[in-house]
Amino acid sequence: MSLYSCMLVDDEEDVISIIEKKLNWEEMGFKVIGSAHNGVEALELAEEMQPDVVMTDIKMPYMDGLQLAHKLKDLNPKIKIIIFSGFDEFEYAKEAIRVEAEEYLLKPVNSEELESVFERIKTSLDEERNEEQNIDQLEKYYMESLPILQESFLTLLLQGQVAQDSIASLSKDYRISLDGPFFTAVLLHISSREKPAEIDKQLLTVSVRKLLQEEFAEKWNAKVVTWFGDAILIVQLDDKDKIRELTDDCDRFCRVARKISRAMVTAGIGNIVETPSDLSHSLEGAQNAVNYRVIYGVGRAINIAEIDPVGSENTVSIEEDIQRLFRKIRTGSEEEVLEEVGMLSTKITDGRPSIQQYRMLLLELVSDIYRFGNSCHLNMEEIFGKDNDVYSSVLSIDSVHLLSEWMKDISLKMRGEISNERQSSTRSFVKKAEEYVKENFGDKNMTIESVCSHLGVSSAYFSTVFKKETGKTFINFLTEKRMEKAVDLLVNQNEKTYIIAEAVGYSDANYFSYAFKKQFGMSPSKYKAMAKNEKS
Repeated sequence: MSLYSCMLVDDEEDVISIIEKKLNWEEMGFKVIGSAHNGVEALELAEEMQPDVVMTDIKMPYMDGLQLAHKLKDLNPKIKIIIFSGFDEFEYAKEAIRVEAEEYLLKPVNSEELESVFERIKTSLDEERNEEQNIDQLEKYYMESLPILQESFLTLLLQGQVAQDSIASLSKDYRISLDGPFFTAVLLHISSREKPAEIDKQLLTVSVRKLLQEEFAEKWNAKVVTWFGDAILIVQLDDKDKIRELTDDCDRFCRVARKISRAMVTAGIGNIVETPSDLSHSLEGAQNAVNYRVIYGVGRAINIAEIDPVGSENTVSIEEDIQRLFRKIRTGSEEEVLEEVGMLSTKITDGRPSIQQYRMLLLELVSDIYRFGNSCHLNMEEIFGKDNDVYSSVLSIDSVHLLSEWMKDISLKMRGEISNERQSSTRSFVKKAEEYVKENFGDKNMTIESVCSHLGVSSAYFSTVFKKETGKTFINFLTEKRMEKAVDLLVNQNEKTYIIAEAVGYSDANYFSYAFKKQFGMSPSKYKAMAKNEKS
């Protein structure tokens, strides 16, 4: 069950604690997402967390509850406010009514009264959510709110297909006001990747469009157009400087859409133009601004005039970073690989490349990964996925975060394949070394260097790997094999010590006796005598 969020505000910590403990919030359909001890702190928290309900005291330092209620309503007119106070004064109650508070309660508040209040508020919130997200209502709104002629005219205008001398008469015929004097296009891109699975993309677009009508149509004299699954605002400005306020409103709208419609919306604000016939140029700028979401992030407003590089572009080179990542994939730990991917992603983001340069960086990245994988003899179809157009897939990634996740996945896959291949190769040459020793332990000239020469590896690498795989040094392993054969010759074949020493690779019989005693704790003659006694 989806729970509504509630924030508690009181300058007394004990009061907040008692209210939190007094009620079974989850059973009522709510959850407490935070608390604050004055109005200023509460306003900052509300902007960040977007609560459905705020329950606040009146008397608090810095900003009282009534002032807070005013500002919360300005921030989100749909927020529900409960005011509770120890002051039974008419003026307070009257002001609470004026700010459209849901309830005005007097302290102390008992649990039954609070439960009743939250029950009424939940009913109201349920009705509002159903109205905004009910599929039938959205479909009905879609049909009623998009007159075909208006939609067609505005779409053609945005495409630059309406002659300038026809705009005035056509807008009059379609009862569309385009007085300006300044215009800008805002593209609201709705992510297909980050949406509720149960809601169709088209219906999600309708929900966002409805919110746009409520938030922008009147204040900004804006027209809303559906555009290939996204939405476009045609905004009219009476002053060019208001573009900053528009950008802030669009940024706030992206957060509201995430909260109410559960849509990840990125707003791209185009350049200001002076005639409706130039709206196609403004839309082009808005589309470029939305493309920059891969660098600046999704779920926010991006003004093309603020971020599009002018003059000489920033030069972002990632070649050294890619090669450093490849070295970590070859020999580093999983943590080191992930850290290197994070650093590479950060460099791309902080470099603020143009969209064109960003795409070139992605193509360079994919090409380098292909070459690296092939040089390591990896099956790149398995790494990237069969029947997958890697270049198109990477270019369609719409945020640096998702690109980073993709790079992490690919890098760890390659590291795993290389590690498996290395382990297989390691086990293979260790096995070969063991077989070589078993067949040639009688060679007096056998050393770790001669074995490594036979295998074609360095002695330093061989020593490390052999010890890791067998748990023994090579010399210990060789000595064990020689002594195993020496015991067989001594006990079962009754050979003399100097003959045994010669047979198992020792040119000096005395040194053989020393090695034997070190291995078994007694001389060969004593070992032989003990073995005979045990048999008899």
